[in-house]
This record gives sequence, C-alpha cells and structure tokens, in this order.
Amino acid sequence: MLEVDKTTFEEEVLKAEGYVLVDFYGDGCVPCAALMPHVHALADEYGDKMKFCSINTSKARRLAIGQKVLGLPTITVYKDGEKVEELVKDDATAENVAAMVQKYI
Repeated sequence: MLEVDKTTFEEEVLKAEGYVLVDFYGDGCVPCAALMPHVHALADEYGDKMKFCSINTSKARRLAIGQKVLGLPTITVYKDGEKVEELVKDDATAENVAAMVQKYI
C-alpha cells in the first residue's frame, strides 16, 4: 500500500497505467480507521494485479475537492488516470471494496 500525498498523487495515480485503487481517508475519521485494515489486506493479496494507494485528505484538502471527494471514507478506482468507480461513506464497506477489487483484477 503506497501512501501518496498532494505532491505525488498525480504521478502515482493520474499518470499510472492500469488500475489504481485509492483510499481517501482523514484524521479522526472512525469509519476510515475501521476500513483501513481491510483495504491493506486487499493490497497485500492483490497488489501484484492492481496498484493500491492511500491519501490523507486532512493534508490534501484541495486535491480531495479536485477529485470530487465529498465524504469519507471514499475508495476510488482509476484506470489510466480516469475515475471509473467509487464507494463513498456508508457504501465503503469491506465487502463492497472487496467486490469492487474483484471486478478490476
């Protein structure tokens, strides 16, 4: 799981080839903290088939707004720099994230 920030997001996500899953989380976000171990487990299992990144939106608010991240947690899949699917807030469950990863690997 690659931790990106506002300086590395474009290079690691928007300019990456293939599928990239991004976990947008924030400081003090309890649902984000609860979901994170599941996302990391998926990264460990499928990291050879899909790139996994996470970004702390508390330190990258403008970037998050630019990516239309309006609630947390948000799990987004990009393909060749284009957003193809996202799960937001209550939809961002361990089961839904696992199902979304299955679709793209």
